[in-house]
Amino acid sequence: MLVFFSPLAIDIYLPALPQISTAFQVDHTLAQDTITWFLFAMGVGQLFAGPLADKLGRRTVALCGISIYGLSACLAWAAQSIDWMLAARLLQGLGACATSVAAFATVRDLYGPEKSGKMISYLNGAICFIPALAPILGSYLTHHFGWRANFSFMAGFALVVGLMVIVNMKETNPKQQNDRYFALSRYIDVLRTPTFIFHATLCLLAMGVILAYVTSAPVLLMENMGLSMAEFTFWFGLNAVFNIAACMLAPKFMDKIGTHQTLQCGILVLLVAGALMALGSSFNTPLSFMLPVILGSIGFAFILGAAAGKALAPFGDKAGTAAALLGLFQMSGSGLLVGTMQRTGLEPQSMIALLMWLVLPALFVLRSRSGKAWHQIINISD
Repeated sequence: MLVFFSPLAIDIYLPALPQISTAFQVDHTLAQDTITWFLFAMGVGQLFAGPLADKLGRRTVALCGISIYGLSACLAWAAQSIDWMLAARLLQGLGACATSVAAFATVRDLYGPEKSGKMISYLNGAICFIPALAPILGSYLTHHFGWRANFSFMAGFALVVGLMVIVNMKETNPKQQNDRYFALSRYIDVLRTPTFIFHATLCLLAMGVILAYVTSAPVLLMENMGLSMAEFTFWFGLNAVFNIAACMLAPKFMDKIGTHQTLQCGILVLLVAGALMALGSSFNTPLSFMLPVILGSIGFAFILGAAAGKALAPFGDKAGTAAALLGLFQMSGSGLLVGTMQRTGLEPQSMIALLMWLVLPALFVLRSRSGKAWHQIINISD
């Protein structure tokens, strides 16, 4: 339940993005910024949420994050200007980052460095149910009650999950000590680990592809291609189905061929998807856009589970700090990358194709001696 907060805050109101830009009388880029600002805050906030999860415990940080998330959803519901909305979304990103850090650090606590990668992939599969279902719910809420109803639902979700956490969640890191958890050395220790930098960057690039898709798809499919809200929801849900299947299959591939080969497969699929996106841009049809997106989502699923697990594997007592820095790369890094590229004037298809091709150097790194050695390392520190 804790990992649902972030995708819910993005996907449920995607069908309402055109209405939001109309309501506040702003262009579509500013409406899309409500997503990229959320992700940027989510990433930066993890620098604080991660050490707090190590110091205060996963459960405490989860409850604080849920409270902030629910309050900011209420503020977004009441927004009277785009600036108000953006401020509320920044705050909501801070809440979502705390729930995400608590969830992934708990996975590392419970399953250790060996199994955490596979469990993260299963979690990503669960997360992908949100893109399949949330736009359907968001379309219904937006059509019948207006775009603000989406934020009412988020506030209600926070209330329900908060009660569930209070009743059911147990602390998985009971060994909190009086260490200086915000000491710069904790971050430096993680950032000085080459395998973390490489795999966290892979997560950033893979997440950038998905972020570019979800922010561009509503305008491209509904306004430029003339799809109805129902047709948009169909295509979005179809992609989510493939993403779910890929996330559930990725751990099986990791078991059979290892994380090294799984990552290479994911990168190759992403490169093929980028080529198809570039070739299909001249057709400007839903199929020519969504087929490469579906392939890219499969590549994303293979990359994210294996890369995130390998990024966190070397860390024991620093799991919260490592998860925070991973979130910074994945969320803030991808948000900054995509937000910048959206202002270059590139067409959405060209931008997404370019993002898919950015993973090409990682393929050569993985095939190098160092890249192969990283995937033989089980645990560097405890």
